[in-house]
Amino acid sequence: MISLNQWAAQKQLGAVRLRPLHPPAYSVPTRFGVFTVRPNSLSAFWGQVEVRLGFPPELAGDQIYLHTLDVQKILEPLANGESVALPATRLVVVDPGHGGTHTGTRNIVTGRYEKDYTLDWALRLAPLLRQTGWRVLLTRTNDVTLSLADRVAFAEAHHADLFLSLHFNSTGSGNGLPAGLETYYLPPVGMPSSITRGYADDLHASFPNNAYDTQNFYYALRLHTALLTVNGGKDRGVRRARFLNVLSGQQRPAVLIEGGYLSNPTEARQIADPAYRQKLALAVAQALE
Repeated sequence: MISLNQWAAQKQLGAVRLRPLHPPAYSVPTRFGVFTVRPNSLSAFWGQVEVRLGFPPELAGDQIYLHTLDVQKILEPLANGESVALPATRLVVVDPGHGGTHTGTRNIVTGRYEKDYTLDWALRLAPLLRQTGWRVLLTRTNDVTLSLADRVAFAEAHHADLFLSLHFNSTGSGNGLPAGLETYYLPPVGMPSSITRGYADDLHASFPNNAYDTQNFYYALRLHTALLTVNGGKDRGVRRARFLNVLSGQQRPAVLIEGGYLSNPTEARQIADPAYRQKLALAVAQALE
């Protein structure tokens, strides 16, 4: 564990502030933004954006301590500045989630499937990305069945510089209350997944995509922040998941976006609106501009 106070002093940053919230929170200013944590909570904040930690901070006396991996893989990249060197070839593979017999979840309001909305989102996004200088390939352009391995192999065969998978969420339990945006990247070695959905989560497992830990995080944060301007700030955090093979199987930066809950009536109506999906596409393109 690392003392946030000592880390801030070593970096010659401002003093850690105790914020009189309930429960209390601790904030440290950096050159690029303010980072805030609470004792025993995995939810940290970069400004107003939620970033999930791997381990809960601990309070000892008047000092707040963060796990070494959270400092190395989350706090320090943020403090160093959120930037990604754009590759010369600028080839992005956009992956509309599901398709064919893999329908995905269902819109609780319209009855349409996730696969239809993700494809429409991707088709709207592609020309916008091309306008900003990216070369764009889609894993599918119609309603076909693709395995997760097929999607990874497609990106590999075309030597993609970035892989972006588009999805929408569902509780799967009939509980329509959860709402908001979630953005996923592969956990660094030693850091747990934010969710596992019953899959094994080997913290010691290393994947080729772990070579891009910092880029994964930067891309996820940029995309997540941009999309929050569209959905009204309904924020469920930048998260990590090791079981998502479209992330772990990549040899390039990779991000998976859950653009809202089709099980939530309010968000389901928004996602069913083509104008709203166009706004989602514009936000992604602007984040990658």
